[in-house]
Formats: sequence, C-alpha cells, structure tokens
Amino acid sequence: MTAPEQQVILGIDPGTRISGYGVIAVHHRAYKAIDYGCIRPPGDLKLSERYWVIFESVGNLIVQYRPTALVVETQYVQKNVQSALKLGMARGAVMIAAKQGGVPVFAYAPAVAKRAVTGNGRASKCQVQGMVQNLLQLAVPPHPKDAADALALALCHADCPFYLQSSHEV
Repeated sequence: MTAPEQQVILGIDPGTRISGYGVIAVHHRAYKAIDYGCIRPPGDLKLSERYWVIFESVGNLIVQYRPTALVVETQYVQKNVQSALKLGMARGAVMIAAKQGGVPVFAYAPAVAKRAVTGNGRASKCQVQGMVQNLLQLAVPPHPKDAADALALALCHADCPFYLQSSHEV
C-alpha cells in the first residue's frame, strides 16, 4: 500500500481547560502548518459541558480540514487521580469525535513527541515551541504552548517510519 500524495494530520493535546490543536500538511516529507490554536471551554461550565465543547470543536476541525489521521497524546498518569480521570475523559471526547468523523486515531507518549521534534524526550515546553517553529518555518513560536505540543504530536506522526513503531492506532 502506498502512502497518500499528501497527508493532513491533526494533533490534539487534550485538556479540560485548554486543548491544543495543530493541523499540518505533509507532502514528500515537507511539512506545512495549516492551522493551530486552542479549544478553551468556558471555565464556568460543568465538566460534562466542557467535554461536549471539546467533542464538538474537534468534530468541526475534522469537517474543516479533513485530516487523514488524528494524533492524540497518551495519557500522562499524574499523582492526582481526579486530574488523570478528567484528562482521560477529555481524551475520550477527542477520540470519539475522530471516530465519528471516520479519522483513524493514533497515540504517542509526550516523551516520544518531544524526542521527535527536539531529539530529547525530556525537552522543555519552550524547547518544543522553538523546534516546532523551526521545523514548520513559522515567523514566531506557536502560542500557546498547548498548540505547540499539538503540532509536535502531528510532526511526530509525520516522521515515519520510526515513530509509527512507537504508536498504535487507538
């Protein structure tokens, strides 16, 4: 099976307050940023309503950009179990939106995405921003950092075949 001529990859860094997104086009290993930003459900909404905003927003991005893949960060298990559960539910809203849109979902650990763009799995958020800016030839670093993380996830997926070995379709 041959790769498509051009891929459009949507990266999502899920969160209940801020979910970063980044859309890139990949053509013969050349990367171009199409769009990036954040989904920010109003903080006064109940959690169930915030998940709905995330779900709808990701669905709208899928309709607008028609990605060939959606890449989501694997859940980072925190010491706070409640935070981990909330983050997992935001991630679930993203995955359901992708599946509803017929888009395959892939997952990468944060360290794998950082290593893909910086060469260091323990890179700081500022280092990730700088390398994403460099790789995508952006005039300024992508802001906020959640959007840079989402672009890093998309770049990680685009950097086949090595990083595909570290991923799995979910």
